Amino acid sequence: MAITITEKAAKHIQKSLTNRGKGIGLRVGVKTSGCSGMAYAIEFVDQIEEHDQTFESQGIKVIVDPKSLVYLNGTELDYVREGLNEGFKFNNPNIQDQCGCGESFTV
Repeated sequence: MAITITEKAAKHIQKSLTNRGKGIGLRVGVKTSGCSGMAYAIEFVDQIEEHDQTFESQGIKVIVDPKSLVYLNGTELDYVREGLNEGFKFNNPNIQDQCGCGESFTV
């Protein structure tokens, strides 16, 4: 089981952690939301919880809770710029369906 990040995502996360002035990595998870059932959740982490799973990719720690890992296993997190928009993009091999706006998914 693993989650990876691209070089572009790692650079963006490292820059954000530096600007923030603290943090040990990025927490990636899922929550019930949206028209397809689940949505991604991202936040900076200052402390790792007891049952968290930690992965290191491109020099960045990616922290995932055990319940979310089931839905995120094998996911690659990228940072992309498309036109005027930029942000994280999840390349999740577990997705069976996704809403039209791309904000939520079904596994």
